[in-house]
Amino acid sequence: MGAPSRLWHVVLTVSGDAMEPLIVRRALSRLRDQRQFLHSLRYDGDRAEIQYWEEAETLLDASSLALRVWNEYRDSAGLPRWEVIGLEVLERAVFQARAPGCSVMDPQDVKPLPF
Repeated sequence: MGAPSRLWHVVLTVSGDAMEPLIVRRALSRLRDQRQFLHSLRYDGDRAEIQYWEEAETLLDASSLALRVWNEYRDSAGLPRWEVIGLEVLERAVFQARAPGCSVMDPQDVKPLPF
């Protein structure tokens, strides 16, 4: 039997060829509808940052899942063909110690915001 699952806070940053920011915003809105536990979406014409919670046993598992998120939702959400340029994964207790009072938000309340 493996270790119990834990919650990990993930910040994934992607970038690539510039696009119309409204197109990026619409794609991120579709991603928000498809991906549970998103709590922050930021974007501009050539990059985006998504923050969400991932459930996994280890940091390695959470990181591996995070590195696949953008590509897995690319077609269904109409995401730009950008590459991952940044990844931060923190265990829940570490994240909460860094940002007191933070909690998981309803994905429907998350709106893409420009940088």
